[in-house]
Amino acid sequence: MAKGYMQSLLNLLRKSEVFLAKKGLASPRLDAELIFANILGCKRLDLYLRFDHLLDTAMAESIRSAIIRRGHREPLQYITGETQFFDIKIKTDRRALIPRPETEELVELVVQEVGNKTVNKILDLGTGTGAIALALAKNFSNAEVIAVDRSLDALALAIENSKINCIENVTFLQSDWFSNLEGLFDIIVSNPPYLSEEELSLSQPEVKDHEPMTALLSGNQGLDDAMKILIQAEKFLNNNGLIALEIGINHGKALINQARWLPFKELRNDLCHRPRFFIGKL
Repeated sequence: MAKGYMQSLLNLLRKSEVFLAKKGLASPRLDAELIFANILGCKRLDLYLRFDHLLDTAMAESIRSAIIRRGHREPLQYITGETQFFDIKIKTDRRALIPRPETEELVELVVQEVGNKTVNKILDLGTGTGAIALALAKNFSNAEVIAVDRSLDALALAIENSKINCIENVTFLQSDWFSNLEGLFDIIVSNPPYLSEEELSLSQPEVKDHEPMTALLSGNQGLDDAMKILIQAEKFLNNNGLIALEIGINHGKALINQARWLPFKELRNDLCHRPRFFIGKL
C-alpha cells in the first residue's frame, strides 16, 4: 500500500479493501473495518460516523502496517490481539491457537450435559489461550479448574487472560497431558491437536503459516493425541464424571472403539453437521 499525505478515513478504508481483495481475502471490507476499529479504538459501526475524519500520518501508517499484515494472511485475531469467546475477551498471539467457534460449541455441550449437577473439579487439557478453562470457570464459579499445557509460552498467555477477565478459580500447570497430574475430576475437557499432515497442508495460510504447529498437528492421521487422552483419562475421571473432546471428523469410530471403559459414549455434530465432539460419561 502506497504512503501519502493526510487522507480521510473513508479514502484509506476503500484503498485497504481493494488491497485485501487483491490478496484473495474472502471478506476484505469486513477485515479492513475490524482493523480500522481496533486501531482507532472504536466500534466497527462507529467508523461510518467518521468517514470524513482526517487521519494523521502516524495513525494512517499504523493502519497500513496492519492491513499489510492481513494481506500476508496473518490471522485477524493476531493483528487485533484479541477475540471473543463466550462472553469473555481472550488475548491472542502466536503463543497459542486462536479459539474457534467449534470450541465454543464444545463448552456449550459441557454446560448442557452437566445441567444443575454440582461440579467440584474440572480439568482442561492443552489449555492454549485458556479460553475453555476460563469459560468453564466463569460458568461453574464454585468449581476448581485445573488448566494444563506443555508449552510455557501458552501458559503465560493463559495466565494473562485469567487476569484480564478477573477469573481466579483456575490453576495453571505445565503438564504433557496427564503426566504431572493426580486426583479425580468431575469434568475432563480438551481441544487437542487433531489435524493430519495432509489436512494441515490443505488448510488456509492463516492456519498453516502462522499458528503453532504443535497445537494443530497430531500423528496417526491426526488421532494420536485424542487417543492418548482417552486412554489415560480412565484413571482421572470421577464417578458420574464427564469427558468431552473436540475431535477430527474422521476420528469418531476409533475413539468410540477405544472407550470401552465408558458405559456411555457418543459423537455429537457441530453446527455444520460434522461429527466434531466425543462425549463420554461414567
